Formats: sequence, C-alpha cells, structure tokens
Amino acid sequence: MGHQQHSTDAYDVVVVGGGAAGLSAALVLGRSRRSVLVVDAGEPRNAPAAHMHGYPSRDGMPPGAFLAEVRREVAAYGVGLVRDRVTAAEPVGSGEFDVSLADGGRVHARRLVVATGLVDELPDIPGVAERWGDDVMHCPYCHGWEVRDRAIGVLHAKASGIHQALLFSQLSDDVTLFLDGTDEDELPDSDWQMLAAAGVGVVSGKVGGLVVTDDALSGVRLADGRVFARSVFVVPPRMVPRDALLTALGARTRETPAGPFADVDPTGLTSVPGVWAVGNAAGPAEQVVNAASAGYRAGTTINADLLHTDLERAAALRRAGVFSPEGERAVARARTARTGA
Repeated sequence: MGHQQHSTDAYDVVVVGGGAAGLSAALVLGRSRRSVLVVDAGEPRNAPAAHMHGYPSRDGMPPGAFLAEVRREVAAYGVGLVRDRVTAAEPVGSGEFDVSLADGGRVHARRLVVATGLVDELPDIPGVAERWGDDVMHCPYCHGWEVRDRAIGVLHAKASGIHQALLFSQLSDDVTLFLDGTDEDELPDSDWQMLAAAGVGVVSGKVGGLVVTDDALSGVRLADGRVFARSVFVVPPRMVPRDALLTALGARTRETPAGPFADVDPTGLTSVPGVWAVGNAAGPAEQVVNAASAGYRAGTTINADLLHTDLERAAALRRAGVFSPEGERAVARARTARTGA
C-alpha cells in the first residue's frame, strides 16, 4: 500500500489499522457505499510468519500476499488506503472525531474502527528473537502442524502453566517442558499427572539460550551449560495491545489472561461512543479468521448505526417542517406503488 492523497477530508468511517480485522470492516462498509479511509502503519503482528493457517480457502497463504489481495478488493469499492499512522482522535460530539495523522494530515470521521493489533514482547533469551516466526513459535494452531513429529521444547509460562506443553503433545511424541527457574514443587500434583499421561518430559533449571546449527535450531542450552537437543522451541510472548489511541479516548478495559484489553460488546463497540475495537486490539486470542469476522460484525453494525442516525435526523427535520404523519405515509405508499414492491 503506497502513499495516497486523501480524496476528501471527511469520511463516514476511519479504520485505524490495515490487518485482517480493519480491512474486513472496510470491505463491508465499502460495499455499503460508505466513504471509508484505512490508515495503516504497515506493522502486522504476523509479519515474521511465512504462512498463515486456519483461514478456510487461504490456509498456508503468506500473510503479506493475503493482505495485498484484501487491499485490492477493498480499493475496488472506493475505500481509501494510506500508509500512515493516526496520532490522535479528538471527539467532536455525536460519536464523531477529528483524526490527526503523522504526516500532518487531518480528517473527520463519523465513526472510528481501531484495529491496531498487538505486539508480542518475547522472553529475554538469547536466540529467541532471531528465530521468532521460524523454529521459535507460540501457537499450536498457527504452526503446530508444520512441526509435527519433531523434537519440541516448551518454555514454562507462569500465566498458562503447562497448557502449551499438553497442546503440543498432540502433535509430537517428543515434547519437553523447560521450567526455566520455576521450582518443581510449584507444579501441583495434577500437573505432574497430566504431563506424565501426555508423555511430556520436564527439565528443571534456568534457560540460558538457544543453540543454532546451519541456520536451524538444534538445542536449548541451560544456564548451567547443559544442552538438550530440540528443533522447535515454544515460548510465551507477553501480548501487549497497541491501545494508545483507545487509552487516550478513555476507553474502558477488561482483564484477560494476557492483561488488560479494550472492553467491547459482541460487535466491538467500546465504552466510547462511536469507537469500535476489533481483532487483537480487543483481545489476545484473535487469529486471522477471528479478526476478519470481528471486523465484518463491526462494519455491519456501524453501517446500520449511521443509517438510523441519518434517517432519524431527516425524520426530525420533516416533523419540524410541512410534512404530517399522514403525508409521510402517503409518500411511502406512493413509492411502493411506483416500484411495484
């Protein structure tokens, strides 16, 4: 997506973020003949991944190719696409906003969709960041099939405990849980029973780094020098929402296992009138297919919201003028007769 000039200074909807969630909202709104601007900083969460999975008809597609195709689709409906960053949104009443962009531009939005995603903050273990998205990963549903039957190491996470190790045991008979400084006594008996039942090995001691051979992970090294041969390493990132815009607007948050995220209703509406949050901006567990669905729900809801807002305003103006209820009914009947409906 290249830089484009804004064709207008006012839009029905400004979408902040051009991932699956934001583009899905833009697609349904564009098809509803809404004026839409998508402002995308070009920092998708899944950029390090070679392929995306779990999206019917697009399983295995490179994330960049997927987004390029969706951008082409939304542009065909007149949606504006710009590579930029929203720096502020100032409420101006009735759920509308004046939106400031990093390039100095300023546009008006009747409604906002925040689809800014999240950032994966990785454990401070030498080698993890360099291998992230390759043979270092975190999600069995995103990449598990591709590493099936390999020697998999799983870093213990205090928040989720042994859950990831158990999930990866479905994909390989060679899974080892690295406690990374957690004392064995901290694991309840029920955890030990589940690990044993799943055939997962357990290694105590602090993890010191990864061993890479011929540009491939070959082992996990402990701080005491011991090395355990592994070709895949599963780590728990700290998932931090890109919610600076929502925070500035005073959006309410809710607690999740990954920390606070925007509190939204089933359509993505936040506590701030006129602002929807979708995808990973509203929760840590949204995969691409979930994010696209959330964007679609928000888009249809916003379109109906704007439609009813405009019609109620028009009806109020009519009531203040020369039209009577009887006259309005006569106009509606005449339209029905004319169209043959």
